[in-house]
Amino acid sequence: MANINSNDIEINSLEMLNEFLSATDNSENAFYISSVPEICKTSPCVLGIDEAGRGPVLGPMVYGTSFCPVEKSEILKKLECADSKDLTEEKRDVIFSNILNSLDTVGWAVEVISPNTICNNMLKRAKYSLNAVSMDSAIGLIRAAEAAGVNIEHIYVDTVGKPEKYQAYLLSIFPQYKITVAKKADSTYPIVSAASICAKVTRDHALQIWKFQEGLDLTHKDFGSGYPGDPVTKKFLAEYCDLVFGFPQLVRFSWSTASNVLDKAAYHVEWEDPEEEKSEIPADTTSITSFFKVVPPKSLHTKKRKRHEYFTQRCLSNQVEF
Repeated sequence: MANINSNDIEINSLEMLNEFLSATDNSENAFYISSVPEICKTSPCVLGIDEAGRGPVLGPMVYGTSFCPVEKSEILKKLECADSKDLTEEKRDVIFSNILNSLDTVGWAVEVISPNTICNNMLKRAKYSLNAVSMDSAIGLIRAAEAAGVNIEHIYVDTVGKPEKYQAYLLSIFPQYKITVAKKADSTYPIVSAASICAKVTRDHALQIWKFQEGLDLTHKDFGSGYPGDPVTKKFLAEYCDLVFGFPQLVRFSWSTASNVLDKAAYHVEWEDPEEEKSEIPADTTSITSFFKVVPPKSLHTKKRKRHEYFTQRCLSNQVEF
């Protein structure tokens, strides 16, 4: 699950959503769950799950959930919950605000999955696919609702991959619940529509208040929607590709749209095959890695060496000790 403790803030307005997102580290995941209405702890509830931002080359992917008592599910129609993709940004904000004003009946939660997390998972040696990231996030949201005391009866999920296979997988983990996984669940089940709106509004606002750790003075209007076909997004990728380090952390390096730009614009790097047979090294030869070993200070009063701003400004950190 995520690294941010949602208990530090109560989101009851769009302004508070922005405050929560502003307090998070863009390079890490963030999680928030609302207070659970008392009626959701005693009455059987429906719980919906959907995502926003699966396809874009920029920004986080957000998984959202919403839950309410079965007996009160008519409130979702009154709130005008519908598939977030069919609504304007302004309308989504209005409906989300209405959900925040109905927290005596409806609860919600989101996981903001950072571009950095997505890339690292998809590019590492033991690949962790986007489908796997998505499923694990959905499972995490269900478990978070359970832990918060939601009396879940039926779970509705917008599918990732084949719905029958995904549904069987979720039932193997949560056999105590009724589970429906379907294509276009966000336009079929109002509780999934509500989850879709929570996810989409959170992603929209995460992009609107995005702070570049690389020091770029840009707004969301400078990089567009993040979808590969957006001309503004294409222009941003072309103009903000560093020859050595590539893109800011807003960009998903693992997307072909980004890697194609890197192939054309950035310096070419050749990686040696780790399985390649090593040649014999004379016994008296000093290993090159020995020059990078950390030597313990001779005295406790030795001043700690400060990292060069070249590395701190680019958010670079040590991952492997030689």
